[in-house]
Amino acid sequence: MNHYSQHHSSTFEDKNSPHILPLLELENHTEIPVFVLLGLSEKPEFQSVLFGMFLSLYLVNVLENLFIILAIISDSHLHTPMYFFLSNLSFSDICFTSTTVPKMLLIIQTQNKVITYAGCIIHMYFFTVFGLLDNLLLTVMAYDRFVAICHPLHYPVLMNTRFCVQLLLLTWLLSVLGALPECLTALRLSFCAVVEIPHYFCELPELLKLACSDTFINSIVLYIVTGVMGFFPLAGILFSYSQIVVSILRISTKEGKCKAFSTCGSHLSVVCLFYGTCLGVYLSSTWTHASWTGASASVLYTVITPMLNPFIYSLRNREMKRALKTFLCGLMYSK
Repeated sequence: MNHYSQHHSSTFEDKNSPHILPLLELENHTEIPVFVLLGLSEKPEFQSVLFGMFLSLYLVNVLENLFIILAIISDSHLHTPMYFFLSNLSFSDICFTSTTVPKMLLIIQTQNKVITYAGCIIHMYFFTVFGLLDNLLLTVMAYDRFVAICHPLHYPVLMNTRFCVQLLLLTWLLSVLGALPECLTALRLSFCAVVEIPHYFCELPELLKLACSDTFINSIVLYIVTGVMGFFPLAGILFSYSQIVVSILRISTKEGKCKAFSTCGSHLSVVCLFYGTCLGVYLSSTWTHASWTGASASVLYTVITPMLNPFIYSLRNREMKRALKTFLCGLMYSK
């Protein structure tokens, strides 16, 4: 047993953890590492507060996005490409949050912070899939707004049902395949017997910091995937909105400009929120090496952003407001 494993064995003994025996058995009889998610705080007095706060945020997130999906399905006026992609974005947001928050709530409730090696890799894979899916759906929605405002006469032909379904399938395919390189190369890493992760979910940059083997190839793959799956979608969004702004400025009437801005204002707000929080977390992790700071900042894009997306759409979009109101009234009267 190496020095690192001895150190962490004593750490678990000192804390009287209920998982001492399983961890020691794994250390002595297998080379498969055991990951321990430390969460946002190890202080006992904060656990009940964190549990209540994140359970509330998670329930609000799920219910808001679920209402968006059901309202779009129930209202025939919203059966358009824009709301088709919005309903899929809401579904992706539910899945994205569900890859992290339920596990954290379970850890707080049971104090069982152990996650298996396979569980950590699977956890990381699905988190990456739905993160990429959010990113690509925002890009597709930006293209939809670009066609609607810059080429309104060709919109019904260009954004037909078949093409929209093909775009959705493409976003899923790219997300599923785009998450594979990072996770497959993570399998080549070796870790010490017990690995304490100062985070509430398995995130690749954190695993790279804790690996006992060389991480050069993994870092290269991480930068390439992040660059390709981050730069090109963002470039597509910026190009689409630059063309939208130019087209809006050409509109002669003030009323026409306001109407054009209102059709894409909510989506632009969500784009700014998504990329703003992601860049904020990335820059904060670059400026500081404190893992706890990165874990706390990750709450912004894993919990807060998916929760605010439906609020922004329902607040800024009159059609969405009307559909939600009709759906909720129908739900209450049916009881």
